[in-house]
Amino acid sequence: MTGVLLRARQVTRRFGAFTAVDDVSMQVQPGEVVGLLGANGAGKTTLIRMLLGLLAVTSGSVELLGGVPDREHRRRLGYVPQGLGLYGDLTAAENLLFSARAYDSAVPALPPALAGRADVLVRELPLGAQRQVAFLAALAHSPEVLVLDEPTSGVDALARAALWDTIRGQAEHGAGVLVTTHYMQEAQQCDRLLLMSNGKLVAQGSEADIIGSTTAVAVRTGDWAQAFAALNAAGAPVMLAGRAIRVANADPGELHEVLTAAGIQATLQPVPATIEERMLVLAREASAS
Repeated sequence: MTGVLLRARQVTRRFGAFTAVDDVSMQVQPGEVVGLLGANGAGKTTLIRMLLGLLAVTSGSVELLGGVPDREHRRRLGYVPQGLGLYGDLTAAENLLFSARAYDSAVPALPPALAGRADVLVRELPLGAQRQVAFLAALAHSPEVLVLDEPTSGVDALARAALWDTIRGQAEHGAGVLVTTHYMQEAQQCDRLLLMSNGKLVAQGSEADIIGSTTAVAVRTGDWAQAFAALNAAGAPVMLAGRAIRVANADPGELHEVLTAAGIQATLQPVPATIEERMLVLAREASAS
């Protein structure tokens, strides 16, 4: 496969007065895994639906496999939407059979972990098992493009790793993959990242490219709840992971003053920033503009 497989040129989508996607340009090439990141409501799913021809663009243009995203081009696509695209009143085996016949492909075999559930209605399967069935259905016809919208949400760590092995295998065989994820460990497995915030594409490149010069400060204190509240009230871009407090693009001296004024003792240490912290900084900048 050669050429660009998925492309958006200055794409915008409005719903009345609300702009869900604002002047976004991007592309996916054969053999690469592109991660599409952003908070809920950033515009990721809307962009995907336009790329696949499931939603009309307000302005700009999209291409799927070098042409308009019509039914014929979508036959060469594997798609796992957030809603999975399965039929709840069919069994796992019946869903795979239906998908295989629609694409005139062989019926994929269920993995050993799901083989005993072949005759269970999909709606009665755990979410993780449903996602595995949806993944099998999307890959059965050897698609040239794979579009995955939160494909591993609700899947346990072992199954998630297996699915990512499959994703990488598809790319190694020449497929282009566009995947959205909330798991930053998964983002690190992508060849390239696209970061959306408030409908805009605000950064792209490797994880290091996106983090750029963003810094962070780790705040260690026994009064973590009060410290978080004080820093948040002061307008600091603060994040909480468990009981670990981190503040992006902040001056340690200013943070110390805020905490001291609140009667909180803490130690502050500069640390490398994460991509989540860069996302927070960009989201705040976008909201302020």
